Amino acid sequence: MLMTELPLVFCLVGAAGALHKQWIPDTNYENKTNWDREAVPCGNDIAHFPAQRKVSVFVETTHAVREMRLPVDGEFILNSGAGFYVVRGKDPRCGAGVTTKFRDSEPLRWFNPALWQAAATLDDLQRGNFLYSVHEESVPCLQDDVVFEAHSSFSMDTGSGQFAVSVKSVSVLGKKFESRSEFYQYLSSRSGQLQFQGPSAVTVGNQECGDPSGCDCGNSVNHQQICNTITCDSPSCKKPLHPAGHCCGVCGAIVTIRYAAGFNLQTYRQRIHHLFLILPKYKHIQLGMSKVFKSQRLMGVIPFGTSPEIQVVIVDGEKGPQSEGLARDILTDARSHASNLGIAGAEYLTSSGSSSDQTGGGAGMVVGVVFGVLIMITIVVAAAVLIRKGVVRIPSSLPSLGSLMRSSDVGDLDGSIDHGFDNPIFDRPNMLPDIPGVYGAAANHSISMTQTGVHFVNPVYDDSETDLNA
Repeated sequence: MLMTELPLVFCLVGAAGALHKQWIPDTNYENKTNWDREAVPCGNDIAHFPAQRKVSVFVETTHAVREMRLPVDGEFILNSGAGFYVVRGKDPRCGAGVTTKFRDSEPLRWFNPALWQAAATLDDLQRGNFLYSVHEESVPCLQDDVVFEAHSSFSMDTGSGQFAVSVKSVSVLGKKFESRSEFYQYLSSRSGQLQFQGPSAVTVGNQECGDPSGCDCGNSVNHQQICNTITCDSPSCKKPLHPAGHCCGVCGAIVTIRYAAGFNLQTYRQRIHHLFLILPKYKHIQLGMSKVFKSQRLMGVIPFGTSPEIQVVIVDGEKGPQSEGLARDILTDARSHASNLGIAGAEYLTSSGSSSDQTGGGAGMVVGVVFGVLIMITIVVAAAVLIRKGVVRIPSSLPSLGSLMRSSDVGDLDGSIDHGFDNPIFDRPNMLPDIPGVYGAAANHSISMTQTGVHFVNPVYDDSETDLNA
């Protein structure tokens, strides 16, 4: 079967380029892992593509086949000079001839961290100097440049459609898309529809991170989609750590850095690499560094906001637990050069249970205590003002302060009562003058004592009342 007879779409490919985060899988004809027999078809073989498979296949060079069975919907993207031809007779470089099937797998997911590799620079990406990241940041972030290899095609599922996939740029088949409208046109093309499948739209045009201390990745909203692609192994340590943005517990250490003005995340990442990660004893260590936002809680309970900090995740390698030693080295370096690096404080925690004292923790604790006291004073004053203005009312079931004082002052009437001083008029009735009609026999009933105090009868008003009634 000749190339000109294939009822598929053919494209020519230009030069390649690669940046920041690169998609690993491909649908290339020359990739033997894409064939069920783990071998690329040769001149005596039948190349079979499942009829219902929607696929875009990149062909880099020329191939001989005996027969080709094509899908209903698909395309070949041919590199310059690539194509297919039929060998007359037997191909001496091929075996007896078999039917080889192109793997009929579902499109791989954009949000699968295992399908991406990241590097700080283009040179690092080409040299294989990849960065380790927590799961959320292994998938392209808002400010990332996404790269699909120039001499390659692919098929991916972009997600559930709940959130759009937004990045800084996308490079496909050697062309870098930074304009939203231009990339939308590519997505509408036949190649774009076969390569980017799924309901979530991929958009470009985000600005690069302008903060030297780093920017938020923006994948926290996709955390569940990301973790759904991950199968966590059982940690071998007793107290696995749970870094922010990661789906699984890890054995190792977490260094938390509080930064100040002058801190530069990229410079600090390079410093850690050149000082420690190149050492033979830390060769098998994985280290990821990123900016995270930690929830702040008053008295460890009441949330009142978030604060940015640098999270350094250190995962133990094949040679056993070496993360604690690296965490101590990083902390020592932070203490020694804090002012030059723009570091306000640092601490670490390990999966063995050990931890460090905070660098600059004394000042931080004082500030925290003072802040907590001020908050409590503010709450008390505000409550007092609201009660005074009647906005807040004390429940009637609670006794008032005045009633408590009266209760304590009067005491038990069955007990002795302190009269204070003797009143010769009321305390000694026998000293009263014998005035008929005023201090008569009723005088013995003119004084009474109750829970609210001492009362007496005024004979003047009582007599007047009697005369009026008469």
